[in-house]
Formats: sequence, C-alpha cells, structure tokens
Amino acid sequence: MNLAEYSANRKKESASPLALRMRPETLDEIVGQEHILGKDKLLYRAIAADKLRSVIFYGPPGTGKTTIARVIANITKSVFSQINATTAGKKDMADVVKKAKDELGYYNRKTILFIDEIHRFNKSQQDFLLPYVEDGTVTLIGATTENPYFEVNRALLSRSMLFELKPLTQEQIRLLLFRAASDPVKGMGAYHPVLDEDAADFLASRAAGDARRALNAFELGVLTSSPSDDGKIHVTLDVASECIQKKVIHYDKQDDNHYDTISAFIKSMRGSDPDAAVFYLAKMLDAGEDVKFIARRIMICASEDVGNADPQALIVAVSAAQAVERIGMPESQIILAHAAIYVACAPKSNSVVEAIYAANRAVESSNGSVPVHLRDATTSRIAASADAHGYDGRPGDPDASIRGTQYKYAHNYPEHYVRQQYLPDDIKDAAFYLPGENGREKEIAAWLRHLKERDL
Repeated sequence: MNLAEYSANRKKESASPLALRMRPETLDEIVGQEHILGKDKLLYRAIAADKLRSVIFYGPPGTGKTTIARVIANITKSVFSQINATTAGKKDMADVVKKAKDELGYYNRKTILFIDEIHRFNKSQQDFLLPYVEDGTVTLIGATTENPYFEVNRALLSRSMLFELKPLTQEQIRLLLFRAASDPVKGMGAYHPVLDEDAADFLASRAAGDARRALNAFELGVLTSSPSDDGKIHVTLDVASECIQKKVIHYDKQDDNHYDTISAFIKSMRGSDPDAAVFYLAKMLDAGEDVKFIARRIMICASEDVGNADPQALIVAVSAAQAVERIGMPESQIILAHAAIYVACAPKSNSVVEAIYAANRAVESSNGSVPVHLRDATTSRIAASADAHGYDGRPGDPDASIRGTQYKYAHNYPEHYVRQQYLPDDIKDAAFYLPGENGREKEIAAWLRHLKERDL
C-alpha cells in the first residue's frame, strides 16, 4: 500500500460512523455474548486454536455478527471477503471462490467468506456454496436476523455450527458508550465529550439491545452540540432524547414480551376484536417480528378458532402467507392486516380442533382395527385372505361383496350418502366433530342432521 492509499483509507475510516470505527479487533474487546465467547466456550476455543469450521450467527441487529466475523479473520490471519445476500449473486460468489483458491494455493492463506443476510439467498445460491464449504476452500460465516432452521438450506446447516447472538444488556451498552466517549483515536475522545449518566441510561434503554443504534445516536449528539462554558461538549438527557428520536418498541424474540404480544394478537382474533388484532400486529411489525412467523400464527388461528364456520378464512390466511414471502416489507403489513382482520371478523368455531383432539384421545384407547368392509383388497396379502374374511374392493364394482360383507359405494345412493359403519367396532358410535351454530357450520350441522334423520 502506497502513501496515497494509506491516506485515503485513513480519511475513509475517520468519516465512518462511530459504530463502525469502534468495532473490536480482538476477542477480549468484544462486549457481550459471553455465552458463546467466554474463554471456556466452544466458539472461543475453536477461534483461538484456529480450528473453526463454517458457522452461522443469528440474532437481532446490532449484536455483533459482522464484528465477530472480522475478529475471527484477524485472529486466524485469514483473507476476509464480505458479500450481502440482498445484492450478491452466483458470479460474486464464484469470484470469491476463485480468489480463495489462489490464496490457498499460492500463499497457504485461508479465506473467510462472510455473507450478511444469508437467509436472502435462494436454495440454488446456497447449494452453490456447498462443495467449497465441504472441501475447505472457504470458511463460511453467515449472518441472519431470521431463524436459520426455517430459512437456511438443511445441507448448509449440517456443515455449519450455529450460534445465537443475544441483544446487549443496558449495562453493556453503557460500557460501549463510555468507551467511545473516552477513545481519542476511534471514538469521540478528541471532542472531549461529557456523557451524563442519565443520558447514557436513556440511550442504553432506548437502543433495545442494539449497540449500533446507541453509538450512532451518541455520535450525533456530540457532532451537533456546541461546547459549554467549560469548553466541553455535554451530551445531556435532552440531547440524547433528540438524537435517538423515539422509543423503539422492540423485544428479544425469546423474552416474555414476545410471547405476551403474540398471545394477545391471537386472542384478539379469536375474540373477534379486529382493532386489537391490528394493534398487536403493528406492534410486532414495529419490533421487527418475522412476517412469516406472524403469517403462520394467522393460518393456525384460521383453522383453530374459525374452522368450518368460515372455510374461506384459511384460504385468505394461506394466500397472505404466500404473498408476504414474495413481496416483503413494508407492503406486507397491508397483506397481514387484511388476513388478521378477516380472521378476527369471521364467525368462530373450535369444532375442528376439538374433533382432532377427541380423535387423538380415541386413538390412544381404541384398537383401531379397520372394519372388514373398508379394507383394501388390492394388496397380495389382503387378496389372499379375502375369501377367509369376506370383503370387496374390486375396481369398477363398488357394491360387489364377498361372502355377504359388503362395502356400500356412497355415490350409488341418493344424495351420495348411505349409512354404514366406518369407525372401528369398539368406538363405532363415537362422535368427534360436533359443528357449531355459527356461519357455514350452521349449514354443515343442518346437513348432517338431515342425513341422520333420513336414515331414521
């Protein structure tokens, strides 16, 4: 690197956001994530011994996924290549692979390929990486804010170690803020800022575990404030509240707030309150909840709490789930609101879920023996024993019988119905599905009553 390049890089670094400049360069400088980076933990030992295989980091924004990847590259003296899955394609990956082969062949240097937002890659793009991850051409480090078990190719998962990164605590973010305030090289120390305790508390609490957000708000406060009479820049509570602008409605997807909010969302739809349902939907979206997770909950509610009272509810919910995968935010909020409001306003019935639960209990207690006239006579085993047991099943002759045991083909009878036993003998009179009197189920109940009355 010549003097001009060095000077350009230094200018670029000084113009970078504070959060970028303050990135740790060693494992000991990393704040938080002790559950995976403690000195007795697997990840720390693997990095220190330079025995790390491909990994995937997942967790909320601002928890250090990119930072840890860069630290790993520094410690292992590997070439660091970074691409973003939202903009990169196979050609970008092919270029990295080619350079990685050259580095390994000519200089015996390993390459770390860091892929941000790896869940954005489709299956074909993820499959492209497999052979190069397998043979060690590249050490893959993927980062995602989504659950990798849903979003990442299983073949790639099986070749990677998974580590969850957790939001930083308020105390950890306070530590980073005061570190940035005092660091004269990478931080804001050259401005001699004074960060008030209550301002630090406010920034740490409003950052919702995102160190990047807190640091960038602090930097904005320093750069936009004039020195006081003592010649120092004071970042007060008022300054801090202006710079972070608003309270972030955010929660860790593992904490109680997450479960409380999704529970309230589901119960609001079940309780036919579209206003509450759309409020909790907005809260989850503002908190960064996965739209596919929300769509799955709406689909479940459409069957569990609406069911056959309005069969259209499940169709709307499934269509919404497919649409949000194709469209993405922010437009997906409209589609999810559409589905949630429809389910909330639909007539309710839990008959479907009660039916399957009752059937589950019956399966545990019943011998489950299929009545003779319902058994399949097409297999060699059954055909051989047909004469002994007496049942039909010959194609094209639905009412044929053997030795007097007869299966009645429903379509050959008025209204395509004929009474006969379908359940096993020991539970032949059991009733699992009991349709309610709401919506479409009222019609279903009337139809079933009509069939029974016709028999009588």
